Amino acid sequence: MMLNNLNLNLLRSLHVLLEECHVSRAAERLHLTQSAVSRQLAQLRELCADPLLVRAGNRLVPTPRAIAIQTKLNILLGEFDQILNEKPFDPQTWQQEFVISSSDYVAQYIIPDVACVITQQAPLVNLAYRLWQPEFLDQFHESGIHLASTMLADKPANVTSIKIGQDKSFCLMRKDHPLNQKRSLSCEDLVRYPHVKVTGGGDKDTNVDLALRSEGFTRRIGLKVPFFSAAVNALLSGDYLMVVPEHIAINLAKNADLIHYSLPFDTPFQQYWLLWHPKYDNDKAHQWMRSQLLYALQTSSYSIGMI
Repeated sequence: MMLNNLNLNLLRSLHVLLEECHVSRAAERLHLTQSAVSRQLAQLRELCADPLLVRAGNRLVPTPRAIAIQTKLNILLGEFDQILNEKPFDPQTWQQEFVISSSDYVAQYIIPDVACVITQQAPLVNLAYRLWQPEFLDQFHESGIHLASTMLADKPANVTSIKIGQDKSFCLMRKDHPLNQKRSLSCEDLVRYPHVKVTGGGDKDTNVDLALRSEGFTRRIGLKVPFFSAAVNALLSGDYLMVVPEHIAINLAKNADLIHYSLPFDTPFQQYWLLWHPKYDNDKAHQWMRSQLLYALQTSSYSIGMI
């Protein structure tokens, strides 16, 4: 591919096409029509003497030549950006829909603080929220999510992440629950009553099931709901128990007639992460937004950092 035969705008299009592996999404990012991007892809294939993106089922996947080009292209365009884009980022003029994903607990108690900052400092940005589901981790590139907060046992692969904090699991129940007079809970106590499980967000209680099983016990999940508000209402109206991370147990008990107990066995720490796709590592707008969310996650009175 000779430089004198190349329209340099095609380099940007090639960069986006190889990131998205999807013509429609690339067109949207490039502010071009799908047909225009299809024509550019045809030109690039001819110039490179390689198909670059080939269909595999319903997806486009890069060829080995495209992967080799992408590595060099990322470096080249990064250098161009440094040369041509020396203006400081100004959140006041930033326009975008920015998608955040988390558990509904974060959405209810922490994202409102972030939204307040955004309306003042980045008034043209629209925030959108999606309830985090574990399968999103393997689909992060295609999910449309810009930032996610969730709990994972280990540092996740294939995404960029910052560890927010960690804590242990606790058992939550209403204050007048039949178990509330006990000084501590036993495994027998935990399996005597049905449990509520919050399905939205990260995995909050698999370690508890493993620990119980090792002692010869199995608890019954009597109710599955996607939201903490529904779970709290169920706890208040019946004899359900709920296993949740310590900071959530403490904060839910502050706002409702609930009490929390330590578990009768040790479990690994719940670890909390802020995640994003590596393509946003050096994006100034993304850097600014994740600093706002990270600050809120670490300093909110409802967050892991305040227990």
